[in-house]
Amino acid sequence: MKTPRYIRLADLISTAIQEGKLAPGTKLPTHRALAEQFDVALATATRAYGELERRDMIVGEAGRGTFVRDLGLPPTLGVRQTASDGLIDLVFNMPGDAGDADMLRVGLRRLAAAGDLEAMLRYQPHGGRTHERRIIAESLALIHGPIDPEHLLVTSGGQHGLAIIVLGLFRRGDRIATDTLTYPGFKSIAALQGLDLVPVEGRHGVMDPDDLERQCRARKMRAVYLMPTVHNPLGSVMDKATRLHLIEVARAHDLLLIEDAAYAFLEPDPPPSFITLAPERTVHVGGFSKSLATGLRLGYLIAPETQTDRLLEAIRATTWNAPALISGLVTSWIEDGTLAGSEETRRRDGAERQRLCRAVFGSSIILSHRNAGFAWLPLEKGVRAEPIVTRLKEHGISSSGAEPFATTVVVPQALRLAFGGVPKNELEEVFQIVRQAVDEASMS
Repeated sequence: MKTPRYIRLADLISTAIQEGKLAPGTKLPTHRALAEQFDVALATATRAYGELERRDMIVGEAGRGTFVRDLGLPPTLGVRQTASDGLIDLVFNMPGDAGDADMLRVGLRRLAAAGDLEAMLRYQPHGGRTHERRIIAESLALIHGPIDPEHLLVTSGGQHGLAIIVLGLFRRGDRIATDTLTYPGFKSIAALQGLDLVPVEGRHGVMDPDDLERQCRARKMRAVYLMPTVHNPLGSVMDKATRLHLIEVARAHDLLLIEDAAYAFLEPDPPPSFITLAPERTVHVGGFSKSLATGLRLGYLIAPETQTDRLLEAIRATTWNAPALISGLVTSWIEDGTLAGSEETRRRDGAERQRLCRAVFGSSIILSHRNAGFAWLPLEKGVRAEPIVTRLKEHGISSSGAEPFATTVVVPQALRLAFGGVPKNELEEVFQIVRQAVDEASMS
């Protein structure tokens, strides 16, 4: 069977890329120019570029053109965790402290001395053990007000919480409004379930309620996904007035509000949460990975009574229950104050890292929360992120551009720097290398 012409054209360009005849970052001809160059139909050229994008050989940037990808970089950098091969990791935010291992040792010893170890070897209730749900609910009441433990479900981390929301409450083709830059983990879950993410304009990570209203008038939405308190990746905190305005829109169009609070603990004086302001239509997602340790996968959902049965079914279908060993550890740390101490340590550590970051980058525009271990660095007009990511990899640093976070066709040119896990004594040098790579790209 004869190979289609667009495949032959894609193979020809692919070979040139692999042989180094087309270097990473090379701007390729427009679809029309390619068609004229090889005397093929415009549709054939378009399909050839589509095939090359499917093979992760090229990347199309709306309004800028089509470029050869650096084949040494994972195409999903920022979404899938890959072997670091000794690279300094600025992709995944992995905060830690020298005392974390000791905290675990003490917790395990105390757990081993407890009288209910045998119970931990059995299946647990899907939503978590009753006393542990109560402990978590009572600790959260300091921020959100009284919470019925029956409406709180224990999950295997915040990411699992988002997954069971999507699996339990939505169907393929449902539309969910999101920020134009949002958490890549939610993007991946939505893609697996076949949900349509609709970007809503905003400013610095704060969604514009008026644009949400316009989007809802144009098409039927089911929900809004938000990170109102310490947005990832921008670090913004939404003010109370905007929250109330968004709730008005949600009530007018019967939208479910998905409130992701993964980094909310970094803000010591947050505005009222959506679960406080609109509990009848909010599913609140939280976890302990960022405040305790990324390897301790425990989270929770707070949901309206009308949603809990479907969410419990999704837990049963995915993990059956969160591991009792982890939930026992975490709830003991809530009770003895270890969690509160760890949160304060993370805030202080993040603040020190932010000061280092801003000292090195000087007058450069940096979007971040003052206590966060990550920052967003918009690039100057005409500067592309991918060559900088390539240059940093040559210097032993793994970094990410904006693509994993973007929900729009036009992807902004920016770097997302996650530095919570980099040893503090190495951090200034790492920032200097990043600054130099950005400066060189700006001058080229």
